[in-house]
Amino acid sequence: MQFLRRAYQQFAHLVHELAKFGTIGAFAFVIDFGFLNLFKGAVGLGPLTSKVFATIISATFAYLGNRYWTFRDREQSGLGREYFLFFLLNGIGLLIGLLVIGFTTYTLGLHDLVSYNIANVIGVGLGTLFRYWSYKRWVFLAATEPIPRELPDQEINASSRPHQ
Repeated sequence: MQFLRRAYQQFAHLVHELAKFGTIGAFAFVIDFGFLNLFKGAVGLGPLTSKVFATIISATFAYLGNRYWTFRDREQSGLGREYFLFFLLNGIGLLIGLLVIGFTTYTLGLHDLVSYNIANVIGVGLGTLFRYWSYKRWVFLAATEPIPRELPDQEINASSRPHQ
C-alpha cells in the first residue's frame, strides 16, 4: 500500500495534467467530430477539406482550454509565440489524421460514413499522442520559477494606495 501511495505522490502532477488534457481533448474531439460530419454530410465538402475546417475550429477551442486550464502553471512565453507553435504542431497532428483518412478513402476505397469516422478516430488518436508530447516540449514550457497563484499582500497593498 505504501508503494502505491509513493507512486501516486510521485506522478500525481502528471496524472492530473493528463486528466485535464484528456478532458479538453474529449471536448475538442466532440467539436471536431460534429463539424467534420456537418461539413461533409450537410454542407457537402470533400473529406479532406471537411477535416481541415473542423480541425481549425476544434484546435482553437483546445488551445484556449490547454493554455488556461491544463498547462496554466507553465511558463507563459507570449500568446503570439504559443498560438503560432500550437497551430503549427496541430498542423502536423492534422497531417497525421489526413493521412489516415486519405489512406482509408483513396487507397482502401472505403467511402462510407462509418469507415470515414473510424479513420478519423484513429487519426485523432495518433495525432493526440504527438500533440501532448509536442505541446509540453515546445509550446507550454516548464516554468523556470514557481508561478504565484495570487499576489503577495505587500504588492496588493502597495498597488491600492493612491500615487502622490
